Amino acid sequence: MKTTATLERYYVLPCCLLLLNLCNEVVAYKSRLIHDGFLRTLFIMGMVLFGSSLVAFAIAPGLIWTVQSLRRTSRSTAGSLGEVFFLGGLGLLIFWLYYRNYLLGTQYILPSAWSNQ
Repeated sequence: MKTTATLERYYVLPCCLLLLNLCNEVVAYKSRLIHDGFLRTLFIMGMVLFGSSLVAFAIAPGLIWTVQSLRRTSRSTAGSLGEVFFLGGLGLLIFWLYYRNYLLGTQYILPSAWSNQ
């Protein structure tokens, strides 16, 4: 149980915060379509509140549940090495999203239908 709490505190929670930051980047990208400053501010505030609620109440618990269930499976089939590979894969996925977002642009992590053009 202590390992699970440590995992949630030092690995899963930072991953969720990184995902929340990506949500904020998407909101900032999409808000460029709104030209009125008042409406843009309302949109950004509403979407950041929605995104943070979504991450806090859906994505974080879902990610923790997924990590815990896959952790049990990987540990029983591949031992500690399976757990390390799974957590490393999670970190690489978030790194890849950040790489595409900051070096290529936010439009490269979104579906093509969500483009601002």
